[in-house]
Amino acid sequence: MARDEDGLLYDPGVRQSMQVLATGSDVGSLEAAAALRSAWQAVDRLRSKGTGARGLSTGALDVLGRLAVSDHDLSIGDLARACGVSSRNVTGLVDTLAGNGLAERVPDRQDRRAVRVAITSAGHEWLESFRQPTGRAMSAIFAGFTPDELAQLRHLCLRVVDNQRGIQQYLDDTSRPAL
Repeated sequence: MARDEDGLLYDPGVRQSMQVLATGSDVGSLEAAAALRSAWQAVDRLRSKGTGARGLSTGALDVLGRLAVSDHDLSIGDLARACGVSSRNVTGLVDTLAGNGLAERVPDRQDRRAVRVAITSAGHEWLESFRQPTGRAMSAIFAGFTPDELAQLRHLCLRVVDNQRGIQQYLDDTSRPAL
């Protein structure tokens, strides 16, 4: 890592490699995307290490967390939309959770063909055992960040997500080729 003339961190290797992809002289968005990816990978490595030792992928943890905060069982489709993945992907994650006794499939009272998913007491216990080590790990990875900086980081990351959704909606609505 190095610091630019404003004292902000950047990766010289990334900056150099992004020059090849840049149009004009603006590599800022390419460097920002690379930094966002690197930051996510750092957080995900730490998160994966914590969940991996407990036998769950980060995707299964996401599903389990969504089940834990819901006041009722959820359909596979609801979980897929909430997690931003396909129903097929959620089905596999639910298989893993059910196989570990952390979630269970329950019949849908309105539609006998449909299946819903609920967290089990073992699932709640698993999350409770995961809570403290995760809190310590996230505190360590965001050490030195002020509450305002964390809020700004969250905001900026979610702006990226919102922009992506807008682009995706545009592409879906117009059947245009990808950018």
